Amino acid sequence: MLTLAWLLLILLALVAVPMAAYLALLTVLSGRCAPPAQAAATPNFAVVVPAHDEAAGIAAAIASLRALAWPQHAVRVVVVADNCSDDTAAIARDAGAQVIERHDDRLRGKGYALAFAFEHLLAEGWAQALVVIDADSEVDAHLLQALAARLAVGAEAIQTHYGVTNANAAWRTRLMAIALGAFHRLRSRARERLGLSCGIRGNGWCVTPQALQRVPYRAFSLAEDAEFGIDLGLAGLRVHYVDEAEVRAEMVTGEAAARSQRQRWEHGRGGLIRSRLPRLLKASCSPARRVPLDLACDLLVLPLSSLVLASMLLLGLGGALTTAGADRLALLPGLFCLLAATLYVLRGWQLSGVGARGAFDLAGAPVYIAWKLLLKLRPHAADKWVRTTREQR
Repeated sequence: MLTLAWLLLILLALVAVPMAAYLALLTVLSGRCAPPAQAAATPNFAVVVPAHDEAAGIAAAIASLRALAWPQHAVRVVVVADNCSDDTAAIARDAGAQVIERHDDRLRGKGYALAFAFEHLLAEGWAQALVVIDADSEVDAHLLQALAARLAVGAEAIQTHYGVTNANAAWRTRLMAIALGAFHRLRSRARERLGLSCGIRGNGWCVTPQALQRVPYRAFSLAEDAEFGIDLGLAGLRVHYVDEAEVRAEMVTGEAAARSQRQRWEHGRGGLIRSRLPRLLKASCSPARRVPLDLACDLLVLPLSSLVLASMLLLGLGGALTTAGADRLALLPGLFCLLAATLYVLRGWQLSGVGARGAFDLAGAPVYIAWKLLLKLRPHAADKWVRTTREQR
C-alpha cells in the first residue's frame, strides 16, 4: 500500500510541480514593464467590432470607440454584423460606424466573422493596423496611442490588457476580475519581460496587414483567439503586451450564463491541446524555440482549479506517508504547489483592483473551483457563435 502511495505521489508531483514552478516564475516576474516612447507616426487603424445580435449595446460600444484620442481621419470603426436577426447593422450605421453584413447559415461563429472582415479590409488597403474590440466593451481613450508605440518598434501583433467593467457587480464577477488579473495581466507582464508572446485574448488585440498576409486568419474553433495567437507563434511572430491601456468587457453574474461561457472556454482549450500542442512541441525543437515552447507550457499548465486539486491530493498522499513513518519531505511537493498557487492568486487579486471585497470572496473560492471542475465533466458540442447573455442595462 505504501509503495502505491509513493508511486502516486511521484507521478502526480511530476505533473504538478513543473506547472506550479512555471506559475511561480511568472508571478515573480509580473512587475510593470516600461512602455516604449510615444510614436511620432499616426498609422491608420481599423477598429473591427464583431457583432451578433448586439442591438441593445452596440451604440454604446461605438460611442466609446469614437471617443478614442486619435486623429479622426486615421481611425475607422468597422462593425461586422454577422448573421444578425435584429437591428444591429442599422443602429451601428446610425452611430457612425462602417458596417459589413455577413449572412451564412453554415459557417457561423466569431472566427468566421473576423476572417470575413479581415479579407474585406485587406482588399480595401486603407488600414495599417486592425484592432478587434468586442461589442460589449469600453476602451481607454489612449488605446491607439499605446498600440502605435508598439507598432513603431516593430510589433506586428499586440494584445492590450483585458479587464472587467462590472467587477463589483457580484462575487462571481469579482472572482473573474481576479482570474483575469492573474491570467491576463500577471502572465502577460512576465512574458513581455521575457520577450515571449502573451497570446491573443479575444478582445483588445491588434494585428498588421503584413502579419495577416504571413499568417492568414483561419481560427474557427471555440477558442479562436488563443488559436490565432498560437498560429502567430508557430510562424515566429510574438504577440506584444500593452499594460498601460486596456479594454473592459462585461462579465455575466448569473450562474446559467456563466456556466455556458465557461464551458465554451474549457472545451475550446481542450480542442487546442489536441490540435496545436503537437505542432508547438515540434517547433520547440527548432532554433527559434522560445516562443513556441512557452506557448506549449501555457497550454499544458493545468487550470488553477485542477492545480489546487492536485496540490490537495499531493498533501493528502504526503500526510498519509508521513503518518506511516516516511520522511516529512513527502509533504514538500504538495506544499510547494499550494504555495505557488496561493501566491499566484494573491498577485492576481492585487492586480485586479477589486480590493477587500475581492479578498473576502476568495474565501468562497473552493465552491468556485468545485463548480469549474464539474463543468469539465459536462459535454459541450456547440461550435457556432453562441452569444453570451448580457446583463440588464
